[in-house]
Order: sequence, then C-alpha cells, then structure tokens
Amino acid sequence: MPICTTRDGVDIFYKDWGSGRPVVFIHGWPLNGDAWQDQLKAVADAGFRGIAHDRRGHGRSTPVYDGYDFDTFADDLDDLITGLDLRDVTLVAHSMGGGELARYIGRHGTSRVKSAVLLSAIPPLMIQGPDNPEGVPGSVFDSIKAGIINERSQFWKDTAEGFFSANRQGNKVTQGNKDAFWYMAMAQTIEGGVDCVDAFGYTDFTEDLKKFDVPTLLVHGDDDQIVPIDATARKGAKIIPDATLKVYEGGSHGIAMVPGDKERFNQDLIDFLKS
Repeated sequence: MPICTTRDGVDIFYKDWGSGRPVVFIHGWPLNGDAWQDQLKAVADAGFRGIAHDRRGHGRSTPVYDGYDFDTFADDLDDLITGLDLRDVTLVAHSMGGGELARYIGRHGTSRVKSAVLLSAIPPLMIQGPDNPEGVPGSVFDSIKAGIINERSQFWKDTAEGFFSANRQGNKVTQGNKDAFWYMAMAQTIEGGVDCVDAFGYTDFTEDLKKFDVPTLLVHGDDDQIVPIDATARKGAKIIPDATLKVYEGGSHGIAMVPGDKERFNQDLIDFLKS
C-alpha cells in the first residue's frame, strides 16, 4: 500500500491516481480518503493527478491515540506533500479537512500551492460565541462526543441522516451513501472521533485564512446541517483575499457524495482546476 511516514513515525495511507498537475484531497470527519473516490476519478480522467490520504487515526493510517489537533494534521499534510515532492498543488478539503488546509497554509505557506478549494468547510470558526452568533453551541459538541462514547455504531447511523440531509423531503440520498458513511466512520479510532470534535469545534482559523494568497473556491450547501454556512463559508469568503463562493441551493453537508450534487461539484472543480 502507498504509505507516507510522518516525522513522528505515523504511517499515512494515500491513494495516488492519474498523472499531471497534482490535486490533493483532504477528507472530513469521521471519514477517510475513500470519500473522495468520485473526485479522484474525475480529476484523473481530466488529466490531473489525484491524491487522497487517510488522516492519522482514520481508515488505513496508523490508529494512534494522540495527535488529533490541527497543527499536527497540517504537519502530516506537509510531510505528505514534501515526501512526494508535490508542487503547483491544488488543495481540496471537505468539512474538518478545511481546517487542515487552512492551518497548513498558516504554518507552511503556499510555495507549493497553486490554488485551494474549501467544500462545506469549517473555517473560520464553528463554536458559537458573542463574535460568532451564527455558530454551533458548545452543547452540540458535547452531545456528539457523548454519542460516540455511548454507542458509536448507532450514533454514526443516526448522524448520517443530517450529514446528507436525508431528513428532507425530495432528497436524492441513497442507502449506499449512508452505509458508506457508517463504514468509514467505524474505521476511525474512538479516541480520534472524540478528540476531533474538540479540534474542529473550537479551533479558530481566522488568522490562517488571512495568509491565503492563492485563488480559492468555496462551495457550500445552504441546507448544511453540520457546518452552518453563515458561520463558515460566507465569513471565510470575506476574509480570504482571492475567494469565490458558490452556494448550492438545498445542498447538504455531503455534497461530494450525493447524486446530483456530486456531479455538479465535480464539474465546478474541473472548471476551477482548468481556469
């Protein structure tokens, strides 16, 4: 299996499809690189090189007990990019992965980066507060952690409903979408599941976004029940200097996997890569 070993000895599994200018995909919580298979094929078929890794403690990467913070995730990403000597890269990140992308640029700059895509992403800040009333109350994060600890298998089945907006009339979500979500979530360590909630819930990426100096596409559904668009993408688009925001009407958090939305996103992504 393709493996990148990080500076602290963690094995990071990755897929590497196609050839051409590299596009690195960063998955959300609680998924892994398999969440990007449709997009990996799309970019490879369009003449690009698609790469998607499993975050530490997720999927086929080392099931470590610690290191679930964004400085560590960003440094893992840097180990992958430098280890493969990738240059002129487009970084594409979903949900929690958007924090990894933001912190990577905040810590490591854009010398190897051509552009960025934030899909249903968490920056600049998720937690609700006086300066972020549109955010998510801390009690929600507490209930998520309790759900994982109490009975994570059923919790993931329940969470898939809101993740894909399967609770909306006329949705196009398949049982396969929900099964795939459960399968990937169960491959995440329980410690990683809990610690990542604190990481993505409370980390502020405002200063990281200010360091973006590459074209950035933000895509977000206005029915995202996991990462509220008003607290994240709409604010992020005002902070990032060269940003374009595309709002998918009725779009869920799982845009890249749901039939209809995923084809639209794939086309928007390819157009952005070729622009």
